[in-house]
Amino acid sequence: MQSSNSTERLKSVLKSTKLYWGLALLFLVGVISSPVSSKGHNIFLSFGNLSDVFRQISVTGITAVGMTLVILIAGIDLSVGSVLALGSVVCAMLLTNEGWSSAYLLGVPAIFLLAFLVVFGALTFGIKLQRRAILDAGANQPAISKLLLAVAAAAALVLAFGVALTSEGKAGVILVLLVVPAVGFMLGTINGLIIVGGRLQPFIVTLAMMVAGLGIARLTAGQNTAVWPVYTGSNATEDFEALRSLIFGIIPVPGVIFAGIIVLFWVILKFTKFGRYVYAIGGNEEAARLAGVPVWRVKITVYAISGYLAALAGILYVAQYRQGKPDAGTGLELDAIAAVVIGGTSLMGGRGSMIGTLVGVLIFGFLSNILQLNNIDSNTQLVLKGAIIIIAVLLQERRSSGWLFFLSQLRARDVIDKSEPHQIKNPQGSDD
Repeated sequence: MQSSNSTERLKSVLKSTKLYWGLALLFLVGVISSPVSSKGHNIFLSFGNLSDVFRQISVTGITAVGMTLVILIAGIDLSVGSVLALGSVVCAMLLTNEGWSSAYLLGVPAIFLLAFLVVFGALTFGIKLQRRAILDAGANQPAISKLLLAVAAAAALVLAFGVALTSEGKAGVILVLLVVPAVGFMLGTINGLIIVGGRLQPFIVTLAMMVAGLGIARLTAGQNTAVWPVYTGSNATEDFEALRSLIFGIIPVPGVIFAGIIVLFWVILKFTKFGRYVYAIGGNEEAARLAGVPVWRVKITVYAISGYLAALAGILYVAQYRQGKPDAGTGLELDAIAAVVIGGTSLMGGRGSMIGTLVGVLIFGFLSNILQLNNIDSNTQLVLKGAIIIIAVLLQERRSSGWLFFLSQLRARDVIDKSEPHQIKNPQGSDD
């Protein structure tokens, strides 16, 4: 009896940690298959190579964090690649252009929207904390709401006006980090509003935004401009170099930003009411609505966050590749969805975690690095990625039993066909 319990316990532990074993196994494969440098050192294990891996996964990883939230509510966001591309173009233009440009034409309204919602949300939260004191004082609730709206609009207007005034010179890293994610936030909010207000499928809405976002990125960059080069200290301010630097000469700043975002949203999903709402909507949206969950508000917020993080990843793309491109995010949605699914988040919603997404991103990052070190061509890499996505979905959704049933049915039918004698009958049905 004790032996049976120990076996079951071991199976349960292995099942719950299978994702980490997969990552460990892939890491071991990387160590074994790695080429050796001229000095006899393992290239895969070198600080430079591992640092490059963490730098490269930061762009996909930050986007995958937003995608995790979207998939947890049983949605999908195909527009993240176009939003990243638009963010890279806006970032490059802000850094290198002096004077008013189409980047500010997008950035100023976006920063107004973001500031208004943040200030209004903060003030509303503060009022809720003091609700009892306000009610005891006999305050007029509609009047308080109007006052909050006015204060939030005034604060957002001041900030937007301040951003517009900075257009006389080249933007620095702080202004870029403020404005560019706001553009992604605005597009994500539009996605959420159309999905909720129009009651449309997220696939259709975000597919339309993917196409529209690509067009907006090209129009913003200019029809005759394919790439906006960014050279810190030359055509851009020197402080932007901080986003591509190494901490202690080892840890890349983009990797630190990605790790910080993972931790932040892990805390949000694990310990906040918003996190519980996300899981509830993904588990059963109608039940969540009947339980009093503000479904429409949570959905819009999730898509807005996804757009915000995709545009933030666009900034890191510019820092890494020193350019902004209207097609920079081509295929990014595939990598983000794949990392999330490999990390154990169910495409049906309601099940998954940020830690799983982190592991999925690392698996994808190490896999790409191993293939590159061994000179595997890019087309073969795409084939392998596609196969891994299918296998991961089958494992995570526990569909293997379905395949076993399908194969057993084929085998049973084959046995029946072989056991029955072949008889020839005349048209009237009598044996001849």
